[in-house]
Amino acid sequence: MNYFTIFPTAIGPCGIAWREELVVATNLPEGTPQATAVRLAERAMATRAEPPRTIRGAVASISALLEGATIDLDSIDCDFSGIEPLAASIYAATRTIPVGQTCTYGEIAERLGDKQLARQVGGALGRNPLPIVVPCHRVLGANGGLTGFSAFGGVETKRRMLEIEGAVRQQSLFD
Repeated sequence: MNYFTIFPTAIGPCGIAWREELVVATNLPEGTPQATAVRLAERAMATRAEPPRTIRGAVASISALLEGATIDLDSIDCDFSGIEPLAASIYAATRTIPVGQTCTYGEIAERLGDKQLARQVGGALGRNPLPIVVPCHRVLGANGGLTGFSAFGGVETKRRMLEIEGAVRQQSLFD
């Protein structure tokens, strides 16, 4: 059985779902805590519960990252079973992008050994079941642009997360 909890962050109420000690899904804010809970419960087929110690640790790390701490989330154990092998490889490669840095869809494809996979990289990241933990927000278009972001708030959410991490500068009135 899967369980989930919602927790406050600097960008709004996020969610995490787990089975035993493994994270099975995360959710960026959907506007309200209730909307986030509904979305995550449906996606992860999960019931709300108090998280165990390891999941509370993951929540603390995610919250700290979204407050601007330079925290590596690689220690969060995730369940990638049921995810097709190419997508799992894309998620693993994306998890290696350090806080405060970005790369392009093409660079992820090159890491996987085939530049022509850039479109598949974009598709897999658009279906990312573990945003933040699999930092798809750190992956940019070929020209470095903040292209598509499937989370609530779209590209503005992506921009805000990258600003918090120091990967892009905050926009001014004159940008």
